[in-house]
Amino acid sequence: MTRVRLTDHLVLILGVLLMMGPLVVAFLTSTHDHVEIHREGMQFTLGAEFAETYATVLTREGGFTGEITGLLMTQNSLILGIGFAVGKIVISMLAAYAIVYYRFPLGTFFFWVIFSTLLLPLEVRILPSYEVAQQLGLLNSYTGLIVPLIASATGTFFFRQFFKSVPDELLEAARIDGAGPVRFFFEILVPLSRTMIAAIFIIMFVVGWNQYLWPTIMTTEEQYFTLVRGIKNVMQQMIGADIPFYNEALAMAVLAMLPPAVVILVFQRMFIKGLVEQEK
Repeated sequence: MTRVRLTDHLVLILGVLLMMGPLVVAFLTSTHDHVEIHREGMQFTLGAEFAETYATVLTREGGFTGEITGLLMTQNSLILGIGFAVGKIVISMLAAYAIVYYRFPLGTFFFWVIFSTLLLPLEVRILPSYEVAQQLGLLNSYTGLIVPLIASATGTFFFRQFFKSVPDELLEAARIDGAGPVRFFFEILVPLSRTMIAAIFIIMFVVGWNQYLWPTIMTTEEQYFTLVRGIKNVMQQMIGADIPFYNEALAMAVLAMLPPAVVILVFQRMFIKGLVEQEK
């Protein structure tokens, strides 16, 4: 038994090293001078440029307008990630609620139509989505970044399955108590769904935070640039010797990983419960 436990721990440790190794190397390399990185490659020790590099990335004004900073791009990414996640949760819960608790013709058919959109990634429908957003005047706005993408077949499917697991006795008790559809939704289903909401929030926040293609198409003004997009912009900046600022790009990559990691750590237990348990 002890040998089996030792083997399990060794496998887990190996997995942690494989996952964390590249991240640690990226962080260590970001603390070195970009010329040194260009000359010697990735670094495995802590350098002397840590404070200067990260301060520069966060506070230096750059871009074509000379006004964009790492802090502003981080703020834009947070707005996109949170708005993306919250919007998807709201729309998914309302859609699932209608499908499960309202009897209307072709309800099941409409659900499978929604579910079939999982077969259509953003790249397939990006041109019509962009055309609609452009005609509505949503370019270069947070609304344009968030609203066209908040419909979620994945979220609708998860909430539908969860709502179907809620005992019918709760619905009957709510009716006897005089609760209407709105009260039943907000006072019973929403509290019961808190772990599922946490699980979906984590997934959708990470997806929204890592969006690159859609923000690139929807925004031409630098004040709406996200952190993920800023990484590429840093790599495109050259000095006299045509050496990219590798340290700044890696520092931005490290900063881009921190908010999703914090969200996962904070909601870790609720995330696991939301995926493997069904609260009743």
